[in-house]
Amino acid sequence: MEKEKPRLARLTAIITQLQGKRVITARELAEKHLVSVRTVYRDIRTLEQSGIPIFTEEGKGYSIMEGYMLPPVMFTEEEANALITAEQIVNKNKDTSFTEKYSSAVEKIKAVLRYTQKDKATLLTERLQIRTNLENEKTSNYLMPLQTAITNYKVIRINYTSLEQKQTQREVEPFALIHNKDNWVMIAYCRLRQDFRAFRIDCIQHLLVDEATFEPHKITLQDYFELARKKWESTPDIGLS
Repeated sequence: MEKEKPRLARLTAIITQLQGKRVITARELAEKHLVSVRTVYRDIRTLEQSGIPIFTEEGKGYSIMEGYMLPPVMFTEEEANALITAEQIVNKNKDTSFTEKYSSAVEKIKAVLRYTQKDKATLLTERLQIRTNLENEKTSNYLMPLQTAITNYKVIRINYTSLEQKQTQREVEPFALIHNKDNWVMIAYCRLRQDFRAFRIDCIQHLLVDEATFEPHKITLQDYFELARKKWESTPDIGLS
């Protein structure tokens, strides 16, 4: 079972988490670090007294002043190894936009590694092999644009070829992305069908992000799964797409 971290390590980790998320609650921090909410309150007060510009958003949680950044964090050897391993796994993904952007991000992160860590990272890269997608096949290039469309509530237009080779043009409101058996699937509200549908992104032949936006959908991804389950139970012979 994971143990509570020493306080200095916990305070450092809390700063990192505040920098990585716009708002984070005391409950989230308490669960992450296996401490009480009261302990988190004391930790936040200590950080504030040390000059860290933390703000409390009533009813939401804590945030750190925009633009405030501490000097680059130092990675442990195990953290650096996890980073290299993740890079090797991502490189096998079939979406070109994802692998390219991740590689770019990792290069920036590697820049803060110590010289000894860089040598070890290079060695580990040479000694790791992920035995999936050995041909390094790329079947799509739309994951990153779709993620941006989801977070900015942008309508997208797609030319789509179903697995049955039926071609259609759709105007959809992207909702979520699911990775399943080496394939990415977009869940979106289809304006043609006036309902949610699932689209494999390797079946998208062309994608255009519109300037138009849509109202955020008032359901969570878990709500969607529950609605889909009920639909499948009532009409087991009809799929979502």
